[in-house]
Amino acid sequence: MSEWLTALHFLRPQWLWLLLAVPVIYLTAHVRNDVRSHWKRYIDPQLLDHLLIRHKTHWRFRPVHMVCLLILLGSIALAGPAWRREQPPFTEDKAPLVIVLDLSKTMDAIDLNPTRLERVKLKLRDLLKVRNGGRTALFVYARTTHMVLPFTTDFSLFDLYLSSLSTSLMPSDGKDTTKALHAISDFLSGETAPSTILFVTDGIETQALSALRQFTTQDADQNEILVMGVGTSTGGPVRTAGNGFLEDCDGRRIYAKLDLNALRSLAHLDIAATTLTLNDDDIHWIQRHVQHHLQTKRQRDSKTRWIDEGYWLTIPIAVIAVFGFRKGWTVRWTTTALSFLLAVPPIANDTHFSWLDLWLTRDQQGRYYFEKGEYAQAAQKFDDPLWKGFAFARGAEYQEALNAFALSDSPEAWYNQGNALVHLGKYPEAAQAYQQALAQRHPWPEAQDNLALVQSLIPKAKKQDKNNEDEIPPDVPPDQYKFDDNRKKGKRTQQIKVDPEKMADIWMRNIQTTPADFLRRRFEMQAAQENHQ
Repeated sequence: MSEWLTALHFLRPQWLWLLLAVPVIYLTAHVRNDVRSHWKRYIDPQLLDHLLIRHKTHWRFRPVHMVCLLILLGSIALAGPAWRREQPPFTEDKAPLVIVLDLSKTMDAIDLNPTRLERVKLKLRDLLKVRNGGRTALFVYARTTHMVLPFTTDFSLFDLYLSSLSTSLMPSDGKDTTKALHAISDFLSGETAPSTILFVTDGIETQALSALRQFTTQDADQNEILVMGVGTSTGGPVRTAGNGFLEDCDGRRIYAKLDLNALRSLAHLDIAATTLTLNDDDIHWIQRHVQHHLQTKRQRDSKTRWIDEGYWLTIPIAVIAVFGFRKGWTVRWTTTALSFLLAVPPIANDTHFSWLDLWLTRDQQGRYYFEKGEYAQAAQKFDDPLWKGFAFARGAEYQEALNAFALSDSPEAWYNQGNALVHLGKYPEAAQAYQQALAQRHPWPEAQDNLALVQSLIPKAKKQDKNNEDEIPPDVPPDQYKFDDNRKKGKRTQQIKVDPEKMADIWMRNIQTTPADFLRRRFEMQAAQENHQ
């Protein structure tokens, strides 16, 4: 309540001057209704007392009260009371999250059934469901750090790569949290939205505490760190690839324990930490911290705007105005009807009249139909080219959407032109549109990701045109059949034409069949490059 009162202010305080009319109107009405003041100049005061008929005084709601109350509420509504902030349109409202997963050998300990790593995979899948489409990136680290997925909202793709992770993918043993933190900082250097880094690990090295302290003092305003500890204080043996257990030089099994004291020490660095739980308490804890960090940062961000709450006062204003229709109160139906007819603009014979035109602008009408899912009607109403393009795109009218976006030269318009061109299969033109968007607004992670994807599809589409039969998998149905008269009669050959979008889907499916092998080779190459540097 105190925060609400502290934040309360008026966006247009000049309208509060109307409040001065309230006492003037009320006092004027009171003076006019005072019979004594009207006759005291003509009748002796002693005689006037006997001539006046005194009524029992009781308060009742009169027209003057209604007028004063309407002016009071109307002036406050026009002044624009505000106490909350919101992001401008087209701003991402879900907090970005970078998951940094520990893939050192100790994550194969069996103190959590079946292993720590497998239990973490189940927990991260549940976390992705709770995030409900929030942008999430995945990194893994041991002695080296590697990006598995950049920011994505594709849960199925994230689950595919998460399932393929194992400690055997890492090119070297050990753990280096400091190197992982530097890699994540570089990754987030171009991110504009405040992000959260979640370390999922069974231990933080002592030498990494200084790097964490430096991060919290320098970058905590933009990005925060959370730590989820995995394992138990009693620990468990570490399973190896051959279903054996990791042993020391004396042949004794190595027990990996979770250092709870180290997790508690993170509180001195302003780093929140939790442990993996059997229920969903840890998941909700993480999600609350992620959303709170985003909201807190945006409250201090100058790009946020105050929400005008004055429209709530239209409800009591309408209720009070209903009393004006009481019999005997000041209502002139003839004058009201005449004023209404004069207020309606003349309508040409070829213009379709709508009652919504009296109350809503064309863009407001377009938004009304857009939210109802009537995209064709919304596109006809919108004057704003971006919203008109969005309506056409939602209705799968991508050529019309492209024409609408082309009316604006903003980076958002170029970005959406690229999206429309991708749906039309025009990949080179889409790449140029994304480049125009990035030239006006940089960095822009979404535009950069789309540009990279489109550029990777362009050579694939060209190569397909040259070698159709060599590139197409056998399960793709042909568009048509042709007979070769120059060879054996009656032998049927296929002439196959595949849309570039379908070709891209096939290419992505082929990559996704063996993500573990793909990640292992990539991690080895990255580790080799680091050793040469």
